[in-house]
Amino acid sequence: MNIPCFRVLPLLALAAGACASPAWAADPVTDALQKAYVPYRAALFKTNAGQAGESADALKQAQQAWSQVTQLVKSQPTVPYANDALMARTLSGVEEHYARAVQQVAAGQLSQAHDTLEGVRDLLSELRRQNQVIVYSDHMNAYHAQMEHLLDEGPKWLQADDGLPKLAAQAGVLTYLAGLLASEAPASAQSSPEFKELLGAVTRSVDALNAAVAAGDKARIEKAIGQVKAPYSKLFIKFG
Repeated sequence: MNIPCFRVLPLLALAAGACASPAWAADPVTDALQKAYVPYRAALFKTNAGQAGESADALKQAQQAWSQVTQLVKSQPTVPYANDALMARTLSGVEEHYARAVQQVAAGQLSQAHDTLEGVRDLLSELRRQNQVIVYSDHMNAYHAQMEHLLDEGPKWLQADDGLPKLAAQAGVLTYLAGLLASEAPASAQSSPEFKELLGAVTRSVDALNAAVAAGDKARIEKAIGQVKAPYSKLFIKFG
């Protein structure tokens, strides 16, 4: 999911609002959604890595976890999702995405399956946004969106005469969002040595990008851009 430059300021305003008054998961449905997000992340990671057998297994687990969410919602609708028509559409929408991804994996279309699964993240994010629920995954998603924008546009900016200011601005956005990954992490993550190590790798990758841009060294910038995604992916699969 790519967010163009003109949407950076609204995104930062949203993130700042989230930082000011975070609404952490405090109801059974949100907790179940977050629990089901774990096997989803695994499926997203495996399809991106092109691992067919592991992708099929991860998708099966994701479908089972989502079935539990569906059963809970039907038996126990709770605030803030009670009577929310969007919840019903989200439940069926995620099921449809999983079913399509299963077919694509079976056909060896791992890249297409990964793109299909990306839609699950968007559905869940929109459900939370409509119901004013903020969880740590939202901060991970904000970083991911801007990271993907850098990966898509950064190489083009690097070749443009006016590209360095754009790269500097994008590096600044990632610096801010990486700070939120640290400050908004739940206590269980903040107390985890593994989390600190993985987050530190993300921070160092952003620092390296900023340093390269400040130096105006195109070779360093290109290398730094190429080293941004891997640290984020490792943090996402474990804590996203």
